[in-house]
Amino acid sequence: MSTQQDTPPSGRGLFRTKTVEQSIRDTEEPEHALRKSLSALDLTVFGVGVIIGTGIFVLTGKVAKETAGPATALAFVAAGIVCALAALCYAEFASTVPVAGSAYTFSYASLGELVAWIIGWDLVLEFALGTAVVAVGWSGYVRSLMDNIGWTMPDVLAGPDVATGVGFDILAFALVLVLTVILVLGMKLSARVTTFVVAIKLAVVGIVIVAGLFFIKSANYTPFIPEAQPLPSGSGLSAPLVELVFGYQPTNFGVMGIFTAASIVFFAFIGFDVVATAAEETRLPQRDMPRGILASLVICTLLYVAVSIVVTGMQHYSELSVSAPLADAFKAVGHPFYAGVISFGAAVGLTTVCMILLLGQTRVFFAMSRDGLLPRFFSVTHPRFRTPYRPTILLGLIIAVVAGFTSINELATLVNIGTLFAFVVVALGVIVLRRTRPDLHRAFRTPWVPVLPIASVAASLWLMLNLPAETWLRFAIWMVIGVIIYFAYGRGHSRMADTPTR
Repeated sequence: MSTQQDTPPSGRGLFRTKTVEQSIRDTEEPEHALRKSLSALDLTVFGVGVIIGTGIFVLTGKVAKETAGPATALAFVAAGIVCALAALCYAEFASTVPVAGSAYTFSYASLGELVAWIIGWDLVLEFALGTAVVAVGWSGYVRSLMDNIGWTMPDVLAGPDVATGVGFDILAFALVLVLTVILVLGMKLSARVTTFVVAIKLAVVGIVIVAGLFFIKSANYTPFIPEAQPLPSGSGLSAPLVELVFGYQPTNFGVMGIFTAASIVFFAFIGFDVVATAAEETRLPQRDMPRGILASLVICTLLYVAVSIVVTGMQHYSELSVSAPLADAFKAVGHPFYAGVISFGAAVGLTTVCMILLLGQTRVFFAMSRDGLLPRFFSVTHPRFRTPYRPTILLGLIIAVVAGFTSINELATLVNIGTLFAFVVVALGVIVLRRTRPDLHRAFRTPWVPVLPIASVAASLWLMLNLPAETWLRFAIWMVIGVIIYFAYGRGHSRMADTPTR
């Protein structure tokens, strides 16, 4: 890694950094260690398994119907480019600092403890709400499957009503609880199990693309980019932040509507940064982390574009379903069998997405508690299963309740802003660590530094500005709560607080 095995932490107080060497030594403590078992293929399958989820099975219909029309494919391309810029930065960090925690750990090594805490607190929000969104999306596909066989769930148990907010999504709630139990018991994301589930999802995506080609009507692509419509302002906070700050009014549909859509479908790509949380459990992270991150991102972008083109060609964008667009598109063309197959595949696939997101979140929480920023009580692994069982149980219960009571629209935008914020911090971290630790061995180097990381920051900020101001407000409230907890607990209990060198 580095020739400086005893490099002391840099800085004091809020911006003290934890060296790469320290981070790696902490992973060797038996009571707080995770098993190393993943290869490059495992990571790619892991990435595809978590990325192919709610974004393609659920959000495709919502975005096409409300924001971009057939040009949803271009929105996926735009979001994919933003993620590709960030992925190159993640790849360098994950291969240089192969420790659990993803952007949290990277920030601790480059930007300091306070920034690391903020990004860790942000990732807790991102992965928690991401898990809840996927659980809600899974519930929609299960209900669609139940409808095919004549079973109808009472509305009050199918999720909150849009108008009244009354209702509870019992299926989403139950899924998170079951997955929490599985993760506590130590179900390994082995290549065999993960590959099997990914194969089901890819088969479903293949059915949509191949079978859907026979039902495409060219008229559904006209106009490919529908005429621009101003976003409804409602109350001031429902408007995008870019409108309130700069006076620029984003649109639904139209050319600029593609970027509005990109800020929403961006949720479809959050999986690749979850791959980075598995760095500590990878056998050869310096080589395999970059391969896994970049390969999974490229594969999924191509699939997203293909599916969105086919689905908007099968059914006019204004008629697409929001809860289960792929399955319902086949129902609309008179092929309920395909709809049933898709609903089954989506339900199986989304189950794994939910599990991996929940697992990723516990790894971030685990890393923060191992550093003392959260109670060390949560950093002890199970003596038999070697899983961080305490944070898994706590977070699983909280997320289950959130999934039951909250709608998918409210959750998705908060996940997006949290992910984009992490992208900004990681890109800045690459620039800083290149200057402060040029001696580190970097198995993968982000090209064109600092130009590419700066471009990543700019692209991420632009998508963030297209999110509603109320999303920013909720995000700011969450961050304020996090800062209060840091000063009340984390700063004083940090393992680096009283240790100038380690």
